[in-house]
Amino acid sequence: MHSLPLFVRLAGRPVILLGEGETADAKRRLLERAGANVVGEDHPASLAIVAIEGETEAHDAVARLQALLPAGIGRLAEALGLARGALRTRFPAPADRRAAIDAALVEGGPLDPLAEHDADAVARWLASADMLAETSLVTIRLASPDPDDLTLRTARLLGRADRVYHRPDVPPVILDRARADAVRIACETVPTDPGPGLSLDLCL
Repeated sequence: MHSLPLFVRLAGRPVILLGEGETADAKRRLLERAGANVVGEDHPASLAIVAIEGETEAHDAVARLQALLPAGIGRLAEALGLARGALRTRFPAPADRRAAIDAALVEGGPLDPLAEHDADAVARWLASADMLAETSLVTIRLASPDPDDLTLRTARLLGRADRVYHRPDVPPVILDRARADAVRIACETVPTDPGPGLSLDLCL
């Protein structure tokens, strides 16, 4: 049996789970334990898991999900893989490199994975004069200290942020939804220049 082990950071990221019963319930527990935000198939998501016991129904569900993906998404992933060397040259610091890629892959960005791209899209992006890493600070006022009350937008931002500035009363269970390698900084006042990449200012 062939298999593909995957280690994916899911904290704060939406994940589609299809299926019902014991198998789906077990997958849901694993996803929630990893910090994922389990959503239905109509929601945007970073990952989709099919936990349907009937083989025919499971294949049908996979076919409906695959039909939602642009035909060129594999070509885009391959081109980004081939561009690793050029990216390292352009952005030697891993944080800057990750921020540049994140900015390109956002909805509406030059490499939006859900948009159609030609074979030269990555090369054109690398050659562009305005290829810059995202630099922004987003202030988020939390509705409550309960992570179940996080909005989808906040969950997405937590999954992308390079650093998270937070007030002392923001509970660890919320901070756990941030990307594992994001820097957490407890403070009362966020600096005016928080640095390159995406920074969040969390407060209750």
